Amino acid sequence: MAELKRLQDRLDRLETRLYGDRPLQAVQFVDAVVKIQASLGNISNKRERIKTLYKKIDDLMKFLDPQYIDRIDVPDAMKLEFILAEEEFIHSQVHLLELVKKQQPYLESEHIKAVPDYSSKVQALIQVQIEEQDQCTAITEDVTKMLDEYNKMTLLLSKQFVQWEEMLTKFEAAKQIKPSSD
Repeated sequence: MAELKRLQDRLDRLETRLYGDRPLQAVQFVDAVVKIQASLGNISNKRERIKTLYKKIDDLMKFLDPQYIDRIDVPDAMKLEFILAEEEFIHSQVHLLELVKKQQPYLESEHIKAVPDYSSKVQALIQVQIEEQDQCTAITEDVTKMLDEYNKMTLLLSKQFVQWEEMLTKFEAAKQIKPSSD
C-alpha cells in the first residue's frame, strides 16, 4: 500500500511538472476527446454510408498501396492484350535501342572515356566564352550608341544642308531678280 501511495505521489509530481498546476485541465481534455470519439462512433453507427465506408477502408488502403499491382495475378491472356496494346511503342523502343547499340563503339571510344580529364579545360573555356560574351555585349552596346549618334549627326547635317540650300536658292533668286530690274 505504501508503495502504491509513493507511486501515486510520484505520478502527481510528474503531472505537475508536465502540465503545471493544471492536471485537471489535462483530464478534462482527455474526457472531451473521449466524448468526441464516442459521438463520432454513435453518428457513424447511425449512418449506413459511413458504416460501409469503415468496412471498405482496408480495401481502399490495399488498392492505394503502390505495390498492389505487383501482387495481382494477371491472366496470361490479359498480359498478352497489354503487350499487343503497346506493340507500336515496344517497336519504337527496340528501334531506339538498336540505334544506341550501333553507336556503342563511339560511346566506348577513348575520346569519350577521356571526357573527365578534359572537364577542367572545358570549364576554363566556358569561363573564357562567358567573358567574351560579356565583351561582345559591351561592344554591341557601344556600336549601338555610336550608330545612334551617327544617325543624329546625319539628320542634323541633312537639316543644315536643307537650310543652306533654301538660303542659297533665296539668294540666287534675289540675285536674278535684281539684274532684271536694272
